[in-house]
Amino acid sequence: MSNTLTKSTLDINKIRQEFPILDQQVNGKPLIYLDNAATNQKPLRVIDALSRHYKVDNANIHRGIHTLAERSTAAFEETRKIIAEFIGANEVEEVIFTKGTSESINLVASSWGRKFLNEGDEVLISTMEHHSNIVPWQMICEEKGATLRVIPIDANGDIILEEAEKLISDKTKMVAFNHASNSLGTVNPVKALVEMAKKVGAKVLVDGAQATSHLPVNVKELNVDFYALSAHKMYGPTGLGVLYGKRDILEKMPPYQGGGEMIKDVSFEKTTYNDIPYKFEAGTPDIANVIAFKEAVHFINELGKENIAAHENELLKHATALLKDIDRVKIYGEAKQKVAVLSFGVEGIHHFDLGMWMDAKGIAVRTGHHCTQPLMDHFCIEGTTRASFSVYNTIEEVDQFAAAFKDIIKKF
Repeated sequence: MSNTLTKSTLDINKIRQEFPILDQQVNGKPLIYLDNAATNQKPLRVIDALSRHYKVDNANIHRGIHTLAERSTAAFEETRKIIAEFIGANEVEEVIFTKGTSESINLVASSWGRKFLNEGDEVLISTMEHHSNIVPWQMICEEKGATLRVIPIDANGDIILEEAEKLISDKTKMVAFNHASNSLGTVNPVKALVEMAKKVGAKVLVDGAQATSHLPVNVKELNVDFYALSAHKMYGPTGLGVLYGKRDILEKMPPYQGGGEMIKDVSFEKTTYNDIPYKFEAGTPDIANVIAFKEAVHFINELGKENIAAHENELLKHATALLKDIDRVKIYGEAKQKVAVLSFGVEGIHHFDLGMWMDAKGIAVRTGHHCTQPLMDHFCIEGTTRASFSVYNTIEEVDQFAAAFKDIIKKF
């Protein structure tokens, strides 16, 4: 997210009316929800689509010839088409539905890694990765005798590109990193890292969980081999994600799981596998959530990512300025390009205590290591308090957050 974005012209009060969960009190205070990097709230259109499917269309997909099955199948596959357009995929078959970003990365590490990684090969990740983009690579590297290497970051939370270039070699087979950091907000230089990887013939996986509702994403222009995202971080349902993969690579990868749908023919002697994407979608999928996810994408498209990003950037800049005026506060992650994530610590106050006191004032923030323990170790801290903003948050909420924060510090 650039600091040069134009000022938002969105009607935030009107947008808030689409999110019924925001109209409530927590601990006797109006809810201020600032935990959007963990999951954001769902507009009524998503909730209604989920309910409507179960009320009138519920049926299993793809194999049924009755009316409900055909309607469900058509709605399910329409979402795949819309997601392909949303991320700029060449074709709908390159879009695979998963349980989330974590499963998408595990699918690649397990399937691609088992086939293409060998002893002595290297996988390169960054210091700021979520555990979901660390542990699967550790597991497959241990299994295959490969080595996991880590790109360092600077004091602001930016990847040091010169160090990345030194680490990438002919041994590098996969470079995996996040598009935007869930802990720091840093937006990473995807194109530069892809260019480095391609020079040595390495594949690239990008964890887009924190990017897809804020940043322009076109997988063709980025030239990534894999891109993972989660529905629940872009106003959609939980338990649903997407893996994009280039056709030529997906077709060479073995299935991730066995079961129904991912097969063409099964006998006790031999099984032949289905075409992509179904080869990687074993069993009954999360049909209702996939169908409802379409409405979340429509919501983002109607508002416009540039408008969403501009508004969230206003909130981030305002909150950052307010926190910098408070003594004993240290902000972690001050990259020039950020999504609306603000992580900080307060000298003398544990982040858990701060989070509990915030909750007592009706303010929802996240505390802990944010599934980025190696990153916390890099900064020599146990964890942070994290406020993360979405399109339905307001400047007034940021002011109330800062005022509550000052009050808590005074009491301590």
